[in-house]
Amino acid sequence: MRYIPNSPEERADMLALLGLTSADELFRSIPEDVRLGRQLNVTEPLAESEVIAEMERMAAKNTAAAKPSFLGAGVYSHFSPTIVDHLIQRSEFFTSYTPYQPEISQGTLQYIFEFQTLVCQLTGMEVANASMYDGSTAMAEAYLMARRVTRRDKIVVAETVHPEYREVARTYSQHGDTVIETVGYDAETGRVGDLSSLDDKTAALVVQSPNFFGCIEDLQALADQAHAVGALFVVVVTEAISFGLLKPPGACGADIVVGEGQSWGVPMSFGGPHVGIFATQEKHVRQMPGRLCGIAYDKDGNRGFVLTLSTREQHIRREKATSNICTNQGLIALAATIYMEAMGKKGLQEVAMQNAQKAAYAKQKISEIDGFSIAFSAPTFNEFVVRGPKPAAETLEAVRAKDIVGGLAISMYYGGHENDFLVCVTETNTREQVDALASALA
Repeated sequence: MRYIPNSPEERADMLALLGLTSADELFRSIPEDVRLGRQLNVTEPLAESEVIAEMERMAAKNTAAAKPSFLGAGVYSHFSPTIVDHLIQRSEFFTSYTPYQPEISQGTLQYIFEFQTLVCQLTGMEVANASMYDGSTAMAEAYLMARRVTRRDKIVVAETVHPEYREVARTYSQHGDTVIETVGYDAETGRVGDLSSLDDKTAALVVQSPNFFGCIEDLQALADQAHAVGALFVVVVTEAISFGLLKPPGACGADIVVGEGQSWGVPMSFGGPHVGIFATQEKHVRQMPGRLCGIAYDKDGNRGFVLTLSTREQHIRREKATSNICTNQGLIALAATIYMEAMGKKGLQEVAMQNAQKAAYAKQKISEIDGFSIAFSAPTFNEFVVRGPKPAAETLEAVRAKDIVGGLAISMYYGGHENDFLVCVTETNTREQVDALASALA
């Protein structure tokens, strides 16, 4: 935030103009008992070298950042090339403000267009936008879009979709007519279970793949079941690196693909800000929320980028608006775009392959330990659920005592899984770290 200093004389003039004699009178609407009542506890001015030393001292307290970590569950540790952070800090990009005169910001529109193009290529869909805050809100928007397309109110969502995504979507739609039904999972495979709740009132079947347990769903079979009752098939992806290895949802019959793009060169940042993904088929484009950037040509044939569709209520009548998304995660979308361009097709495939292979090695090592097993039989990408001989919280605490963050106890989301914990292995984890985790568990 910009700091605008003013002198005592200027402050006195402003108070006089308001008919006041002191700042206390200005803030008299604030109850006395919640006012600070003292000066801020700010140290004396420091030299630059002293500030750096103080920041390093405080940073050294964050010992968890230096420990080997196997946490995933929607936010992933991936290597990001230096070029990503370097380029997004250029002054013409480094703003959080919405470009309200976008046609004169051709650079902004071009990278939005390229982000959309890359998302389409990786998801196998025909149209993508660049206006979603994160994966969870993108999924909530998919709920609403499915209702608009089908004119039905019932959403069937898999229990294996990230629990926090489901909670966000429920909050989004709680004051409308949306009816949300949750379907369970097969205890043996970890995949979506009985779908008998699908019927001719269902607007969409929503599944995640790889799901919260790390299991890869049979998307084609699920799409067939959704389409058989006239419902849309919505696929949620929290680990975008999986696009480098798995068959695109669009090739498996998905009507809408939503997800989280944090894995594309965006730091974990304690959980945000991240960037949402939203892609669909062209026949549904006018029901898609947010804004869509496209290419246009002037009378001389010169190429330019324009906001082709802006179906939000600031631009069209409220009753016709598909969303009230007011801005996009422009800078984060730019970081994701630079990452994907820098990595290229082969780079994305290589990263995905490393994730899958290292995770497979970890599964093998852990499953060989007495008392430990892999909870579900379905194929996985870079996450899997481990079932231990005692409560997961107790197991993970013992591992943490050996300076390793071993995973996430899933009992906080799923009852009856007190001994289970989710382990994530990415390209940033070395073989030595995986071996150390296995040794700590043994």
